[in-house]
Amino acid sequence: MNVIPPFLDHLVLATPDLGATVADFARRCGVTPAPGGAHTGLGTRNQLVGLGGRSYLEIIGPDPEQPGSAGPRPFGVDRLTGPTVLTWAISPPDLDEAIAVARARGRDPGPARRMSRRTPDGTLLSWRLTDTDATGVPEPVPFLIDWGDSRHPSASGLPVTPLLAVSAAVPDPEAVRDRLAALGTTLPLTEGPTALTFTVDTPNGPVRYG
Repeated sequence: MNVIPPFLDHLVLATPDLGATVADFARRCGVTPAPGGAHTGLGTRNQLVGLGGRSYLEIIGPDPEQPGSAGPRPFGVDRLTGPTVLTWAISPPDLDEAIAVARARGRDPGPARRMSRRTPDGTLLSWRLTDTDATGVPEPVPFLIDWGDSRHPSASGLPVTPLLAVSAAVPDPEAVRDRLAALGTTLPLTEGPTALTFTVDTPNGPVRYG
């Protein structure tokens, strides 16, 4: 089985302390993630690392410049006790068709909604994505994303740690494989407590998260 999922767009490493997690990544990997930008009104910001090709790692955490955001922050970052490989995203060739196909197969990924952020150079990036689970560690089933006419984050000169593998453990691998198939992707799965892991190649050698 291919260790890199089809249509992989990005992996999400969520953390309650963005600065500390970025510093730890730089120490472990020998590569410093680049600033991504703030999610205005949502209370989060991110830093990014390329994974090779059109894929990247998003490290996301609370934005100290947005202390009064309304409602829970994305990915439940306020409730995390430490960095967690929380979820992943795929970018199918046609987002609306992928949603329709998944629904026809009895696996509704949810409606697509619009989001945006500004990069440090002032560029506005906008995208559509299906809902993500912000209530805890969800099943490792990806959300879907479409960058439209925006520049893809991987095309902005990110530092790169090539992705070597991504996999997950789940209590019921067959049920999750069925959900993944409905979205047109796959992921190596083993039986066990729910956990998503990935390994990147770095100047310090392979480094595993999760």
